[in-house]
Amino acid sequence: MIAKTLVALSLASVALSQSGPYGQCGGQGWTGPTTCESGWTCTYSNPYYSQCLPGSNTTPTSSTTTTGGGSSTGVPGSAPTVPPSTAVGKLPALGWNSWNAYRGDINEAKILAAANQFISLGLKTVGYQYVNIDDCWAKMGRDTNTKRIVPDPNKFPNGISGLATQIHALGLKIGIYSDAGTATCAGFPGSLGFESVDAATWGEWGIDYLKYDNCNVPGNWSDTGSPPGGDWYNSNSAIRYRQMTAALAAQSRPIQYAICNWGNANVWDWGGRVGHSWRMSGDSSATWSYITSIINTNLAHISSTKFGAHNDMDMMEIGNGNLTIQEQRSHFAAWVFLKSPILLGTDLSKLTTAQLAIIKNTELLAFHQDATVGTPAAPFKAYSTAPTTSPPEYYSGASSKGTHVFIINTSSSSATKQFTLSSVPGLGTSGNFKLHDMWTGADVSGTYAASASFSVSVAAHDTAAYLITKA
Repeated sequence: MIAKTLVALSLASVALSQSGPYGQCGGQGWTGPTTCESGWTCTYSNPYYSQCLPGSNTTPTSSTTTTGGGSSTGVPGSAPTVPPSTAVGKLPALGWNSWNAYRGDINEAKILAAANQFISLGLKTVGYQYVNIDDCWAKMGRDTNTKRIVPDPNKFPNGISGLATQIHALGLKIGIYSDAGTATCAGFPGSLGFESVDAATWGEWGIDYLKYDNCNVPGNWSDTGSPPGGDWYNSNSAIRYRQMTAALAAQSRPIQYAICNWGNANVWDWGGRVGHSWRMSGDSSATWSYITSIINTNLAHISSTKFGAHNDMDMMEIGNGNLTIQEQRSHFAAWVFLKSPILLGTDLSKLTTAQLAIIKNTELLAFHQDATVGTPAAPFKAYSTAPTTSPPEYYSGASSKGTHVFIINTSSSSATKQFTLSSVPGLGTSGNFKLHDMWTGADVSGTYAASASFSVSVAAHDTAAYLITKA
């Protein structure tokens, strides 16, 4: 009996150490399982991502001649310079994406359930609108006659257009996923060389949002060394994404365009000329180390964010992993004050009351969605002898309501944080001010002179948030 028990425990340990279907199994910074369940193989996609795919360990290859628009044989002599649509994407996106919750195990019922939960949980009321399908929605091959990508009829019996009709009937918008390579990260048809036909297909289906990934790029479309003239807008990477910009612009339906090239090719230097947002790194994880590292990455390129152009810190992990509730508050607050797109990434039906309170906080969302000020909050020196931390702990930013201060406690224990009001950019050195707690919705008692200091105890890895106005 003891021997059998030990064998069972050993098998269970192996199972727990393996990734499931379409799960991540490798990549730069990955600390999770590196093997897959039986019948699935850990397949390299890019330096940031290896994934459990069915069958043998092969990378999809491509023909050098394709049909449907664009070219897959190298950089064209005259690349399109069409800018992204101004009809959408002024403010960072608010919505949900299927990947972090379901990986490749998606279907119409799960997507439609998320859309209905936008209504039942009050997410639509506070501004969430995009319900986005990620990888694995298509059949493995294009239609041989039309060259269109074909939705998997087992997963989407009413097609993507039928699902779009249902989501639009709820007053919401629908997003789709494709790839600027020959195949998606999970091996389904990519859009490189098919930009025109794919954009027209999505427009016909009623698609409102495109997430455009960066897997399976042919060698002749990769970047080696510096781009022509040192301008990354003219790099092979940028031109692959520019081709889709032009194809989307040719449609009568405006489609918000999210570039997902993992921060390659200095995307923050050209992303705003090509799309509405751009990923800054590899995939997110439900860890405090990811949250702090992506904040630092964003801060290095904070000047790139403005109306219509947003540094994308990747999809939300609230509801996933073992993040504390304080870490989840900081996760949300940082995406808010840096004005990253916020795409929830969990089974919405499992969110707790505390988690819903975080993602439905109307005061933080108002800063994120402010239509008057498009710039994010930025670090400031809280007082003359304030220590340097990584990431910085103090941020300030303006909105149509006033000046805001956000304080992250980066330490692993509660700590008293303070700032001098005159140190906050924009407040000045005279006058009296009142503070309002954006988490509780309550005013802080009393008023504070510009020369005064304000202090507050902040829990480990938590974030405080205040609106400051003239008294």
